[in-house]
Amino acid sequence: MFLLRVEVEVRPTESSDRVSRAVKNMLDVDLVEVELSEGYKLLVGESNSIEALRKLHQSLRQQRILDSARAYMLKNSRGNSLELKLHKQAAFAGHVSLVTYDEESPLGPIRILVISDKIGELIDWLAPPTSQGRPLWEKPPPKV
Repeated sequence: MFLLRVEVEVRPTESSDRVSRAVKNMLDVDLVEVELSEGYKLLVGESNSIEALRKLHQSLRQQRILDSARAYMLKNSRGNSLELKLHKQAAFAGHVSLVTYDEESPLGPIRILVISDKIGELIDWLAPPTSQGRPLWEKPPPKV
């Protein structure tokens, strides 16, 4: 079982297209726009394919942030779920910046929820442990 759900607010000063681009720089999902009562729009996307995380997988290696990403993911996993928050403006520029508190992303974070029977294997695939900055192993994505 695998489910990826992404949610991101579109603030009144933002363009839905630009916010969608920020998400698509990191994830391979189709987004649907939903109206919220507080005046914000919400972009929501879902995928049942682990391949939706392939861009994030590659970005973590290109930016050489596997150790910090792994620590973040281990801290933010609970049972069969993993919650990630990405800085929206960094994602628009094609960079991964993991956010602990919503306030760290002034325009709101990109929220990613992953539910899988194999969260440990998923974390090992996305951000394996390293030695001297190099992954100790590279595994294929878990079969989900």
